[in-house]
Amino acid sequence: MLTDFLAFFDLSVWQFLTIAIVGLMIGMGKAGLSGIVMIAVPILASVLGGKESTGMMTMIFVLGDFLAVQAYRRHADWREIRPMLPAAICGIVIGSYVGAMLNDRQFKYMIAAMVLVCLILMVIQELSGANFKVPHSLWFIIPVGLVSGFATMIGNAAGPIFAVYLLAIGLKKNTFLGTTAWFFLVINLIKLPLQIFTWHNISFQTFLIALSVLPMIFVGMKVGVWLIRVMNERTFRYVIIAMTAIATVRLFF
Repeated sequence: MLTDFLAFFDLSVWQFLTIAIVGLMIGMGKAGLSGIVMIAVPILASVLGGKESTGMMTMIFVLGDFLAVQAYRRHADWREIRPMLPAAICGIVIGSYVGAMLNDRQFKYMIAAMVLVCLILMVIQELSGANFKVPHSLWFIIPVGLVSGFATMIGNAAGPIFAVYLLAIGLKKNTFLGTTAWFFLVINLIKLPLQIFTWHNISFQTFLIALSVLPMIFVGMKVGVWLIRVMNERTFRYVIIAMTAIATVRLFF
């Protein structure tokens, strides 16, 4: 039965296992361990290819977003989401045009570059601690939204950018999780038609494969909630930064 399933979707066992593991990581990320997504992005790109992996990742993200919104729907701060959405949509549109002009190798390099930018932001915030402050005004919110939209379209790599911004303006834990869940559900749904009709990297088969790993996404969310309770957050962040750096470097080679 598994052989027939893999043959139908033209996947190897290794590719399907990687997608399942990525689903687990995405679930953990949607539970609040957002840094782990930065490992999943380059791993999936190295196995499926740059543009195809972006389509698969978007479908898995959308499923995870629905679960995250279900869990944190009452805690979103829409005052932070609304002013950023128009700029994020512009960034998505720009990213769709840029991505359409890249071949797969160039696309992998672009994903790696976006992930590296996110890593640098994570390191800066980690080193700065409470001293890391950003302006909370429209002239800063618009560029953050624009870059987030572009990064999420090119490589699903906007999570750390948005997270660093929310942490820097001092959102509390539940508000942070709820705001992140709703923001990414909205922009990932906006990305779908562009990826389907412009990049042609999402098909009905892509949806079915993503749906098949939904249990892994759900388990990942449960594991993520548990890890948040028992693991030292700083140690976890250091591990994520190191592993993401290694996985990103692999994309360049």
